Amino acid sequence: MTPEELRLRRLPIEPWWPAHRLQMHDDAYLDRFVDAAMQVLERTGVKVLSERAVGVFRQHDAVYEPERQIIRLPESAVRGALASAPRTFTLASRDGSCDIDLASGATYMTADGCGTEVIDWRTGQRRASTKADLADATRLLDYVSSIGYWWPTISAGDCGETAQLHELDAAWNNTVKHLQGMVQGGREARYAVEMASVIAGGAQELRRHPPLSDLTFAVSPLTIDRDGADAALVFAEAGVPVVLGSAPSGGTTAPATAAGAMVQALAEVLALVALVQLAHPGAPVFGYPIPGIADPRTGGSGHSLDGREPALCVDLVHHLGLPSQHGAGGGTDTELSGTWTEAAEGGPSLTMAAWSGSELTVGLGLTNGGRLWSAEDLILDDHLYHQARYAVMDMAVDDEELALDVIDAVGPGGHFLGHAHTRKHMRESFVRGLTGEPDASGGNRDPVEVARERARDILEHYEPEPLDEAKAAALRRILVAADAELKPWRTARPAVAPRSSTGG
Repeated sequence: MTPEELRLRRLPIEPWWPAHRLQMHDDAYLDRFVDAAMQVLERTGVKVLSERAVGVFRQHDAVYEPERQIIRLPESAVRGALASAPRTFTLASRDGSCDIDLASGATYMTADGCGTEVIDWRTGQRRASTKADLADATRLLDYVSSIGYWWPTISAGDCGETAQLHELDAAWNNTVKHLQGMVQGGREARYAVEMASVIAGGAQELRRHPPLSDLTFAVSPLTIDRDGADAALVFAEAGVPVVLGSAPSGGTTAPATAAGAMVQALAEVLALVALVQLAHPGAPVFGYPIPGIADPRTGGSGHSLDGREPALCVDLVHHLGLPSQHGAGGGTDTELSGTWTEAAEGGPSLTMAAWSGSELTVGLGLTNGGRLWSAEDLILDDHLYHQARYAVMDMAVDDEELALDVIDAVGPGGHFLGHAHTRKHMRESFVRGLTGEPDASGGNRDPVEVARERARDILEHYEPEPLDEAKAAALRRILVAADAELKPWRTARPAVAPRSSTGG
């Protein structure tokens, strides 16, 4: 076969289109949480470590205690800020072919992030992740149909303090899909905006058609750190959508009750939304509360049998009038791919996520509590994703699908195998997954082996559409400047809170 014949083509994105969306909670119930979160912001307040953010809040009737760095926000200011936030907008792709219209009613998925180890798909060796590994992972994310937008599923661990910018470079050179970065810090964010402007074709096009969004989390309990706040404000000013999240752990960084942890998470998200909207009314934002409960044996995070929070998170964010990012799709604490634990933890959460109506959802492709990436695990999670996709879809009910004439023609005691209708539809009606690959003995192959084989085939033969060389060169020049400025500056700075994500 020729190289062109061997070259795989990117699969079209297949988002979730549930036949019916579930709002699991009524408005009165949701109002209890919103009112409680408003009380926290007005009575307890939040610690704000960014001078720029303090200045924004003080311009809008916030009460400031400089000794404790505490801001107390009146409910009127928070609700006014919420009223200015848009409910829908578009997340652009690199070339316009994979844009995400939030008004469409679909739910788009991405991988989990930001893992720190990989199983090398060439050698099987387990080691720390690099920028080259992220480039490989991104090619896989670009190909599969379950992934609607990009997260840095593994970190560019060999790039030091500017890793978050190098991760964007690895992504834009290996996928056309929308990027959601994890860039923190005002200076870093300005470099990311410059990179995104190159991809979009200028500052005005970036604002109109942003190929980048960014993720910023509060630091629990009730703290807005400098780097997160400053980055969110830089992105919002440029028109880059910002996902504003909180991930407290009940019993350690939040109350030990599920409702208490939810109230705190919501208050932290509302503080960030208020900051961005008060500074830049109408800036595109998402809400992303994902509280958890600490394992009392270890104090760490883990998969609890009680999984009620994710659906409530989506309902609360939508109740506030914001688009939602949902953090409960897939993911597992096990280190091995293809285990009962992986399916038990990932499958049900993906199905509930498909019903929830969240615009965006994260969680595929990492094991070991969000730390370890392997190519086969993404393919296994892609299988679970599509199981959930089919589970929430309606069947078509037109005359061709109902097949009354076919049933009548075959009649009682007949056989449908020879009918033209069967020949037309049988192959498309049976959807073969990883668990149904036949082996030579008449049984089925090990799904992990099938997933590993498919992943290797994609990584060996799939080449994403290349980034325009002039744009690639411009990104390289920006990275050289960022490395020269930020690495020495960062080395001299005090330590700040690490990035937050659903995985690590």
